[in-house]
Amino acid sequence: MNSAKNKLIVILGPTSSGKSDLAIRLAKKFSGEIISADSRQIYRGMDIGTGKVPISRGLRSKTLAKSSIPAKAGIYSGGIRHHLLDIVSPKKQYTVSHFKRDMNSAVAQITSRGKIPFLVGGTAFYIYAAIDDWQIPEVKPNPKLRKLLQRRSPSQLFQMLKKLDPRRAKTVDSKNKARLIRALEIIKFTGKPIPPYSPYPPYSPYLILGLNPPTLKKLISQRVEQRFKQGLLKEVKHMLNIGITFSRLKQIGLTYALAAEYVKQGSPKDKLAELKQKIKTAEWQYSRRQMTWFKRDKRIRWIKHQKEAEKLVKNHLRKYFTAL
Repeated sequence: MNSAKNKLIVILGPTSSGKSDLAIRLAKKFSGEIISADSRQIYRGMDIGTGKVPISRGLRSKTLAKSSIPAKAGIYSGGIRHHLLDIVSPKKQYTVSHFKRDMNSAVAQITSRGKIPFLVGGTAFYIYAAIDDWQIPEVKPNPKLRKLLQRRSPSQLFQMLKKLDPRRAKTVDSKNKARLIRALEIIKFTGKPIPPYSPYPPYSPYLILGLNPPTLKKLISQRVEQRFKQGLLKEVKHMLNIGITFSRLKQIGLTYALAAEYVKQGSPKDKLAELKQKIKTAEWQYSRRQMTWFKRDKRIRWIKHQKEAEKLVKNHLRKYFTAL
């Protein structure tokens, strides 16, 4: 029987697939806490555009200037404690190395309380770097190199990466310019490809549950409409007003980049429908890239409903950890 400290349930899937709702239900049933594996939801104040879960009990700050509470104290949604939400200002860079460090710390906190950690998200790079313990060197940003690489298109950057590190090219979003530049930055500094994953992952055996509803395109469309009703444009205006640059918003996500461009144009009402469609298309294309990555992993147990997920989690915990 494995040590309790190695317990980990992973719930992954594309954007708008219902991961957060399922995770909260499972965490309630199996006495768990949730660790967010989303490269955008780490940023304070970026709530609507990233699809953050609603936070209860007023534990999260309304401003970027102040952190709501110490990250280690946790915040809550649906009565379940969440980790790695709202932990850094969007003005700051946050890398996968930072995520691995913070995720390991969160797992230690959760298991010390006798709880089950649920790692939940759609950022595949974060998820696999953590569960397969990818050995990613700590490399400081190189402004000069980044400025040079920014002149290249995502397609050109991707071709460069394929030549220098074919393995990494298979796991990176070929449209994500910031990720491509970061991967090239690491290679240029170290002079070699990113080392392979550890043969002894720290949380094995773990259970990976996947969600990919057949109505995903419709769900994405509904989610985009909901975000506009919730105040996406107001959120973007606030980001710009407090000094988050357009280029930084573009790094964080295409939804923010498109919305910021619309705001900078004066928010023309006759262009609103066009903006919504652009965001829906971008989100759908992103979800397809997410699924391209996830479908490579034969360990994922793709589920269709909550009861199926509950059975898999219960059997996994009974087999490896507890006497459920």
